[in-house]
Amino acid sequence: MKVVIASDHGGFQYKNTLLDIIREQDYEVSDLGTFSEEPDDYPDHAEAVAKAILMKAGERGILICGSGVGVCVAANKFRGIRAGVCHDNYSAHQCVEHDDVNVLCLGQRVIGIELAREIIFTFLEARFSHVSRHQKRLDKIKAIETRNMK
Repeated sequence: MKVVIASDHGGFQYKNTLLDIIREQDYEVSDLGTFSEEPDDYPDHAEAVAKAILMKAGERGILICGSGVGVCVAANKFRGIRAGVCHDNYSAHQCVEHDDVNVLCLGQRVIGIELAREIIFTFLEARFSHVSRHQKRLDKIKAIETRNMK
């Protein structure tokens, strides 16, 4: 699986640590920045990951900022992106299995690095269930995007 990852300065340390851990598990990972702890703007990195997913440069994306919320809000502005903040393992697999989430958002200032690692692998290993009730809801989400995201 191809994974794209990015962070702002608030998630830079976790991104760098997690990059190596993800690569060790034989995932192909593209680092889309940031490349220092100099203050920068999380919407830029959310946009880079969203566009990479939409252009099929990656199957799943990971975004890290201080809380996970800012990158999630920004990423969800793109039609076809379903980003979710997950700070526990249940949410990490459920968001994919039920909602077909394709971008995981984490907060470096919210969870420990070991939990972040577990959440990432739970997210990457999960698959959309295609259960009819979940598919029906996903179809409704896509219809909302079509109507409201010009």
